[in-house]
Amino acid sequence: MAAEVNGSSGLLKEEEEPMDVTATHSENYQTLLDAGLPQKVAESLDNIFQTGLVAYVDLDERALDALREFNEEGAMSVLQQFKESDLSHVQNKSAFLCGVMKTYRQREKQGNKVQESTKGPDEAKIKDLLERTGYTLDVTTGQRKYGGPPPEEVFSGPQPGIGTEVFVGKIPRDLYEDELVPLFEKAGSIWDLRLMMDPLTGQNRGYAFITFCSKEAAQEAVKLCDNYEIRSGKYLGVCISVANNRLFVGSIPKNKTRESILEDFGKVTEGLQEVILYTQPDDKRKNRGFCFLEYEDHKSAAQARRRLMSGKVKVWGNPVTVEWADPVAEPDPEVMAKVKVLFVRKLATPVTEELLENTFSQFGKLERVKKLKDYAFVHFEERDAAVKAMQEMNGKELGGEQIEIVLAKPPDKKRKERQAARQTSRSSGSAFLQFNLRTHSGLF
Repeated sequence: MAAEVNGSSGLLKEEEEPMDVTATHSENYQTLLDAGLPQKVAESLDNIFQTGLVAYVDLDERALDALREFNEEGAMSVLQQFKESDLSHVQNKSAFLCGVMKTYRQREKQGNKVQESTKGPDEAKIKDLLERTGYTLDVTTGQRKYGGPPPEEVFSGPQPGIGTEVFVGKIPRDLYEDELVPLFEKAGSIWDLRLMMDPLTGQNRGYAFITFCSKEAAQEAVKLCDNYEIRSGKYLGVCISVANNRLFVGSIPKNKTRESILEDFGKVTEGLQEVILYTQPDDKRKNRGFCFLEYEDHKSAAQARRRLMSGKVKVWGNPVTVEWADPVAEPDPEVMAKVKVLFVRKLATPVTEELLENTFSQFGKLERVKKLKDYAFVHFEERDAAVKAMQEMNGKELGGEQIEIVLAKPPDKKRKERQAARQTSRSSGSAFLQFNLRTHSGLF
């Protein structure tokens, strides 16, 4: 009887006492509430913390501020998608969560419901690849980055420069590093591979950038992998990628020097490394009214272009004309090995085609000579004669000016197509742009 009474009283006491809700929450739960998150959202995020997928310290104020801007339903959907994402290779989880939120808003604008996570790569195969190569993998909502830098035993030098990156197109949308790396590493050591991802679909965008540790490896990759059948009926497109870090700027006062332009544009943009300026053939004290600004990388050039085109930034009190300069591509070494034409620049005004012909014919038989303003093309019948003339005459004085000589780069058909398209779409300012395209088709 006493047992029954004691038992029933014990049950009654248990029912009457309030539950200790803090037992189901981490120590960060109250902090989330204090940050202004709704209770359900705070509980959902706290549950994610407790799973070990992400820690409170992994999320910065930017991510929490962005999450607070969502209504409760949207925030819960975002966190559910974040929880279902594979975070095993995500280095910056805070940035990844911000990417998920951005994707959610994009889908909302398109009138689409947030899609369930699309099947990704075979994680077992990805793990095997990383264990075999020793490379790292960093995943964001916009790309999957393999390497960069590679393990020291693979390559320990500085980041490779121009001519070491290839563009890979026509990639099947459900293909990942486990198939790409084994193919491209046959060409040489990979610095990094960046597979571009579509956050809206969860699949790749059909293209990637691969940087090799040497130019030779990049060129070999084009030979081995361009038009390679990666899957039945699916052929890759591979070519050397050239990041554009050069801007064309017009409307420059003709009395400005290279040094003054470098200083003035350096004050309003970041990462400016060089100014390429051409003087007038008949007056070396004056420039031709335009120049090229060369930045340390494409990102710096893009930021400078946006800033200069905004209308808010003025140089010398006036707005300037800004265009992308065509990137100076590295020609195929095999093609350059056959070039028999010299490009001669910095010619004095009195120098004629006849003088050029007399000067260069001593090295071998010429096919023709063509002078345009202060530069010229000298065509030899034999390559050896062209090389000898370049070695002997480069830096020598001709007509009172010290000339510069290089092998002329073959014309780029694609660049000519871009030039024709731009000439069609522009009328004013076309003289500046035409010179831009002509001089940067590999002849300067």
